[in-house]
Amino acid sequence: MIDEKSPVPADVLKSAKDQLDEEEITLADNEEILHALSELTPVYEHDRSYFVLGNYDREPIRRLNLVVDQLNRRTDAYAFRMVDIRGEWDNSIQKFCLIADIVTYLVGVAEKEPSDFLVEQGLLVGTTDYFAKSHVLKRKYADEDHPFGWMQDGVFELFEQEGRLYRWRTEEDLVDVTGELP
Repeated sequence: MIDEKSPVPADVLKSAKDQLDEEEITLADNEEILHALSELTPVYEHDRSYFVLGNYDREPIRRLNLVVDQLNRRTDAYAFRMVDIRGEWDNSIQKFCLIADIVTYLVGVAEKEPSDFLVEQGLLVGTTDYFAKSHVLKRKYADEDHPFGWMQDGVFELFEQEGRLYRWRTEEDLVDVTGELP
């Protein structure tokens, strides 16, 4: 059931519901997902929204949070991470796609740690709509020319060709490149 009082536009909820109906999930799962999406009210209350992706390990998440904080300092913006959307989702790709569909920008913070956002990077470049609104903040490492490997380097090249790859080395650099985002 779509809540008529929800601050999330009905067409977005209906679209999400239609996509979910195609999957074999229970009605309770469907309702939980719709409820979780209704938590994204700030996306609709601001001119710009940023879905920030990256590594959730201890040190990298500090930098991810730094990016979210910097973006949220903008008066017309709302930035958040996937973990900020509550609910037990069995399918994180489904969660990613539903959120990515409604935000203004997708921002990846790329570090070479093993739990980076690799799957999402594939979705960013493999989906025209997602690629068009994506930006990547790529960490530079002084001692390595290709710390990410050839597959990720190809993804980064695509973003660089579009002028949406930003390089950083220190947290101060990260703040600066975050300020360059639209």
